[in-house]
Amino acid sequence: MIKDLLELHLKHPRYGYRRITIKLRERDWFINFKRVYRLWRQEGLKVPRKQHKKRRGDGSSANACHRKRPEHYNHVWSYDFVTERLENNQRVKLLVVIDEFTRECLALDADKHFKGDDVVEVLRYLFAVRGCPDYIRSDNGPEFVSKAVRKWLEASGVETLYIAPGSPWENGYVESFNSKLRDELLNGESFDKHKDHLNEGAPCSACYDPHGISSAQGTFTNNSHLINFDMNIVFEDPVSGQLKYEDKNNFSGDCYLR
Repeated sequence: MIKDLLELHLKHPRYGYRRITIKLRERDWFINFKRVYRLWRQEGLKVPRKQHKKRRGDGSSANACHRKRPEHYNHVWSYDFVTERLENNQRVKLLVVIDEFTRECLALDADKHFKGDDVVEVLRYLFAVRGCPDYIRSDNGPEFVSKAVRKWLEASGVETLYIAPGSPWENGYVESFNSKLRDELLNGESFDKHKDHLNEGAPCSACYDPHGISSAQGTFTNNSHLINFDMNIVFEDPVSGQLKYEDKNNFSGDCYLR
């Protein structure tokens, strides 16, 4: 067990003992969190703490996440952008959309540039397959305050919750997800594989959730399969040459181009 523990820690250096426990269970170890914690401490393992920036402003507007809290499924969504660079130094933006109540990542859409119309297309797909939220929270970025987005949300009966300028902590749910996304995935990937998606005409948006296990998903008791596909790209035809998901039957899977 210790051998598997050390191997998993090396493979997932930003995972704590709880998430390593889930990974051990996937390897058929019937073990609880307390025992893994004892072994974790015995081996001197730890996850380095991140340095947090000091806040500016009080973050107390009426639309802040601690004032307007999510109360049920599809009550409040939030979205934001994360920027990253590929190996060729090309800059890409990732549009992240989450359900604040369930903590699910509903969309992780990548492109070189985003306009208001591009955001609308992502929302159009999500509204069609999941339903409309009551509210959607965001900062005051030009893509989110554009006429196209505001008009579409108004027509769909979704109210906007714009946070105070310069107060990203008011959008705490998606900021927390973005932090984990960068810490556990973006900072440890080279992104040459993701360029293949773009080069072959199947964009990264084919995968609407990140691979792996998140804190609120992927346990034995809830949403274990994290990949939701854009069915305009992914097909069941085995000879279609499109993006395919291979289920490993252990709460994980692989996504690749055939």
